[in-house]
Amino acid sequence: MRIGLVIYGDLDTLTGGYLYDRIMVEALEARGHQVEVVSLAHGSYLDRLRQGVSPQLRARLRDGGFDLLLQDELCHPSLFEVNRRLRRSGGPPTVAIVHQVLCDEPRNRWLNRLYSLPERRYLASVDGYVFNSRTTRRTVETLLGAERPHVIAFPAGDRFGRPLAREEVRARGLQPGPLELLFLGNLIPRKGLLPLIEALVSVERGSWRLSVVGSEDFDHGYAAAARRLVGRLELADAVRFLGPLQGDELRRQLTASHLFCMPYAYEGFGIAILEAMAFGLPAIGSAAGAAGETISNGVNGFLLAPDDRKGLAPILAGLHQDRQRLLEMADAALDTFEDRPGWQEGADAIDGFLREMASGGKYGVAGATGIQPRRVKGETEQSRRGSDAGHG
Repeated sequence: MRIGLVIYGDLDTLTGGYLYDRIMVEALEARGHQVEVVSLAHGSYLDRLRQGVSPQLRARLRDGGFDLLLQDELCHPSLFEVNRRLRRSGGPPTVAIVHQVLCDEPRNRWLNRLYSLPERRYLASVDGYVFNSRTTRRTVETLLGAERPHVIAFPAGDRFGRPLAREEVRARGLQPGPLELLFLGNLIPRKGLLPLIEALVSVERGSWRLSVVGSEDFDHGYAAAARRLVGRLELADAVRFLGPLQGDELRRQLTASHLFCMPYAYEGFGIAILEAMAFGLPAIGSAAGAAGETISNGVNGFLLAPDDRKGLAPILAGLHQDRQRLLEMADAALDTFEDRPGWQEGADAIDGFLREMASGGKYGVAGATGIQPRRVKGETEQSRRGSDAGHG
């Protein structure tokens, strides 16, 4: 099958969404498909809207000989009108890959209402969806008021294989010294670095150290504000900005850390959470968004309300003083990683769904079966129901 994948920019961009797309492309090609990346130009939101009236883009998608079009949902400003015209002219089926719904991100309500206008039109213009989480599925269904053919293919944490043995994780946790906290994400408002730094001020100095891993190039102003805040609060000895890390450098940082700490990040799934758990890192995430689909509160990590700036300090103080509790949670984090489907299982689900969509078959709306995670050790039925609701 010949597939066109529409994205903004370069597939090698360092974000979780692009990682998901890149792994998916490799897996589809390994299964015999031909995938051509159709790269759209980055730019302001208005620039992206203007691309949508380009006859050249519409012609490329219509005349490219594609059996199916995969579209990153965040390209919706450039595609909602293109898709409408493709459908009228008998173009190929279109499937949206939904990593994050723009108009559902935390920002001013009036701005989200504006963003929702083209986003709703786009979501109504496609034939099916690949969702990365139950949370993104529910968000889209709420916006549209109905279900459509879809598959939920969860991201995986096995990109590094099985990185650490449980004995290594235990030895790391018992070493004296501060808790090594890891922030792993690009420096943009949605990832919540500024409120994290503000919350850490109230935690006893010397009991923690934060390593910030991520690019500052996506929002230079936000990154500069984070550095200024660290200086103003006199935290330069406790907060390290390491920039984007890949491969062995990222593996070493994950190996050296104790806790994944992004309690104020809004995630459509949060691949980094599961990858951190592969290294035995309990995770502190936000009760908003999809972090609760991976984090079971009090078992393999903690969930904080987005506006809770006081709840982080007692968590960190408790884990610093009670390393046995830290080890128990690290063990549960490893259980979570082992229990989740791998990238290849997700790729199988996507492959089957796309073949059905291209052939005109009616794929069920219940999502992919057979790749659902089992219960995390220590998780109660009540916490599992909360996790399924995306609020932990």
